[in-house]
Parts: sequence; structure tokens; C-alpha cells
Amino acid sequence: MEEMEVEKEETQTSKSEFQTQLEESLKGFNAPEAGNLVEGTVVQVTNDYVYVDIGDKSEGLIPVEEFAEDLPKEGDKVQALLTGHNSNGPVLSKKKADSKRYLKEIQQAYKDKTPVDGKIVKVVKSGYEVDLGIDRMAFLPISQADAEKVEKPESLVGVKTKFYIERLYSDSKLNPVVNRRKYLEETINEKRDAFFASTQIGDSVKGTVKSFTSFGAFIDLGGFDGLLHINDMSWGHVARPKDFVKKGQEIELKVIRLDPEEKRINLSLKHFTEDPWVHFESKYHVNDIVKGKITKLTEFGAFVELEKGIEGLVHISEFSWTKKINKPGDMVAVGDEVEAMILGYDIQAGRVSLGIKQTKANPWDTIAEKYPVGTVVKGKVAKVTNIGAFITLDEGIDAFLHAEDISWTKKVKHPGSELSVDQEIEVKVIECDTEAHKIKVGIKQLTDNPWISFAEEYKPGSTMEGEITSITEFGVFVKAPNGIEGLVNKANLSEEKDVPYEQAVEKYKVGDKIKVFVVDVNTAREKVTLSVRELKRKQQRDEISQYMDSGNDADRPFTLADMMQSKKND
Repeated sequence: MEEMEVEKEETQTSKSEFQTQLEESLKGFNAPEAGNLVEGTVVQVTNDYVYVDIGDKSEGLIPVEEFAEDLPKEGDKVQALLTGHNSNGPVLSKKKADSKRYLKEIQQAYKDKTPVDGKIVKVVKSGYEVDLGIDRMAFLPISQADAEKVEKPESLVGVKTKFYIERLYSDSKLNPVVNRRKYLEETINEKRDAFFASTQIGDSVKGTVKSFTSFGAFIDLGGFDGLLHINDMSWGHVARPKDFVKKGQEIELKVIRLDPEEKRINLSLKHFTEDPWVHFESKYHVNDIVKGKITKLTEFGAFVELEKGIEGLVHISEFSWTKKINKPGDMVAVGDEVEAMILGYDIQAGRVSLGIKQTKANPWDTIAEKYPVGTVVKGKVAKVTNIGAFITLDEGIDAFLHAEDISWTKKVKHPGSELSVDQEIEVKVIECDTEAHKIKVGIKQLTDNPWISFAEEYKPGSTMEGEITSITEFGVFVKAPNGIEGLVNKANLSEEKDVPYEQAVEKYKVGDKIKVFVVDVNTAREKVTLSVRELKRKQQRDEISQYMDSGNDADRPFTLADMMQSKKND
């Protein structure tokens, strides 16, 4: 009995002590208050919830969907916002905790001007929508989206990068405005400065072909650009940068110029090989005949590769001694092997002048021997113009027949009325200029000059009878029996001075025979001046002379009254 009483007393004492300790423990426990951020330890992870011990009477539950990335493991520390309590215990939200914490970070970043992480998620009007995390969206103007002009806005969607907070509104409903360009430019400048600090001229670097211009290609060296100029792609002639590098291609280049102040970097492909121009003068000389391959045709000539890195130009004027070349493609094609003569060179400029025609004898050097002045030759009409025609005498040798050299007597207004293309004709060489590469021929020179015989037969002061060939406003044209035409000026058509030309010309028509006085014959200009009025005066003078020589009253002088009386008797 004593032992049972002792055990009962001990049991009651133990219960009393436990109750006292529990009450003291509960008195010292301060439960977390709603609205505060709390940190707890993950005690269990299920398919729906993450159980977190935050030191409350029971564990808090966080839905697994609030963990955007990997779920935590047992023992991990987690921060959450205590939003309240329910029958199951404390209500926790990691998402709200992250949002509250991140908002403070954004505010601090805006104040400190430090960049924040974000992701471009959507193209909107004038820019993009950027997810800064925890459902916090921001607006990114397209002008601040990249360090370069954005050609395709959709290409930036999905890009994760850093942004500067440009504007933060007190109204939580308004999205912050961010700037990616500023961050990129700072990053690029840092990389470029590091490049200048660690790189020297002559170093080899790797880059990616970014874009092309007419003068070369821009190479991305890791966020900043270097220039591969067209002249630094090859020691030879480069017409198109795309023939040497491709967009997106990763290539190795030599650094040939560094300008930190202007932030310019010049790169080269050709400097990996020795400059072939160093040995040019030991291998090539002016007047040498060389062989090469046509690499390119232009409007002004053709480029010929003599060896790798050395190209020369055959100007369009240096293809043929005799042919007029309209375009180089009429003579050669890309890939053709040709022979040419070195006409000159400029090593500093990397230029060589070549000539193809110089590999053959110049036919104009002996043309005067083949076609001396006075030679009668046969040729074919190659072309007819307004002032004459080109006559082909030999391959590539054309002579010019002027309209005034077609006929001695006929005024040829247009050579096409007398000649046609491909017509074979006989001509005489009247001029041969080897220096100017010109030959003149004539048809009328095949016969004697009728103007000379006309001038001998009809001297000034003589008369002739001819046929009216045309009547114009300024006079009447009269053709002599040998075909020579002369002009009766309108002032000299009427026998009487007071009769106007319009009245005097009424009694004439084309085809009429007319007797005229020869006033002047100019064989050099092939011009004859005729007159009807002077013919009348000559007749009067002849009558006076006739009466003076008639012998009537030889002892007294013949007077004008005698002449008038004689006319009256007639």
C-alpha cells in the first residue's frame, strides 16, 4: 500500500511539472503575424503542396504551381508571405513573397541605376512587353530594344537579358519602362575596351561575318564590330565582298589597324599571305607579253589575273586596233585565257594596265602603203549617216565617204538616197591619216572634175542656155548642158530693175529653157552665179558696139540718139 501511494504521488508530481513546462513554453511562443515575410524549412513535398515549418503550431502549405522553376527538397529553406490562418494552419504564398521582395529590388535598382533581369515576351505597339518576374510586366520601347536598328521585331521575343529601369510609376497599375540598349552599349564598350587593351596590330582574331556594305564586310568580334575592307580581302582586285566571305561565317583575320579614340578596328584576310606585289618588278616589265585569265567584265574593260593576288585591267580601247568595241563581252568571256602586253603599272596602287591589241601588229602602221591617196578600191557600205557613209575596205578598216564627195554635180541632201547598207561600190582614196586612223574616199573623184571644164568653157561675162531645175524663194536654179547648176538670184531674174521677183518669176516654170549671163564661177566652192538682168545689159552693150563698128558716117562720132533712131527703125 505504501508503495502504491508513493507511485501515485510521483505520477501526479510528473504531470504537474510537464503542465508547468508546457504553459511556460506556450507563454514564450509568438506566432507569426499575417502580412509578414517568413522563412521556413521544407518538411514534405507532395504533388499538390510544399509543407513548410515556419515555427507555427502547424506547418504551412504552399501550392506547387507557385514554384516557377524547380521544386524545393526536404530541408531547403523557403521564404513566403503569411497571408493568414485557417483551420489547417498558416496560409503561405511564395508567389506574393517573391512579388513583394522583387518590387523592393526593382525600386532599389531604379534608385541605384543598376540593371535587372527580364525576358522579352511579346511585341506590342511601339515596342515590347517584358516579364521582370513574378507577374511584373514592363514596357520596352523598340528604340531602346537593341544597340542597332531592329529590322525584325519578332526576332527579340524570348530573349532573356538585363534591363535598366528608365521610369517607375507610383501607381502600381502602370508598368515600368525599361531600357535594354543602354545595357548592351555599356557591355559592348566594356568588351571593346578590353579588346583594345589586350590586342595589338598583327594579332590574329576570330569573328563572325555580320553584314555587308559596298566597301566591305562588318565582322562581329564578340558584341562589337571590326571592318574587313574590300581592299583587304585579297591582294588582287575584289569586285564583290560576298565572293570572299559569307554571312554568318566564322573566320580568322589579322588586325591591321587599331584606333581606340575613334573605336575603329580594321581587319584583313590578305595579310595571312605575302604581298605578291613585293616581287612584281622582278617578274614583270613594261612591254612584256603575259598570259592570264579573265576574272571579271565591266563596261570599261576586263580584269585579267596574272597570278594569285595580281590582276591587270584591259581597257575597252585596248582590245582592237581596228574594231570599235561596244562592250568587252563582245571580245572575251570570264574564264578565257588571253595574252596581253603590260602597258604600265603602279605598285603602290596595285594596278597594272594591259593591252590585248598590242600582241598583234597595228594595221594602221602600214595602211598608207596599202591604201595610198589616189588608189581606187572596192568596198562595202557598212553604215549610212546624215552626212555620209562608212565603207569597209578591209577587216576592221573603214573609210568615210562624205555626202559632198558622192557627185560633182548633184547636191546630195541625204546619202541614203544614193547608198544602202551592204552595197558594193568603187571609191577612190582621197585622204589617209595614219595617226588619226582615218581614211576618206570619194565616188566623184573617179571621174574628171566637170567644174574645171565648165570654168574653161563658161568664163565670167559669157552666156549660156540652160534648163530650170528648181524655183525657190531666193532664186532660180539653172542646169548647164554638162550638169553643172548655177543660181539666178531673185534680184537678177527680171530684166527691169523695178519689176518685183514675185512678178518676174511667174513667167518661168521648171523644165523651161532659159538664157543667162555667167557672172562668176567658183570651182573651189562649186558655185556658179548667173543673171538674166546682166544678160540684158550685155545685149545692150553688144548692140552699142555693133553700131559703133557699122561704118555709118565714119567722120562723126556715134551718139545715143543714133542708137535710139536705129532701134526705132528696127
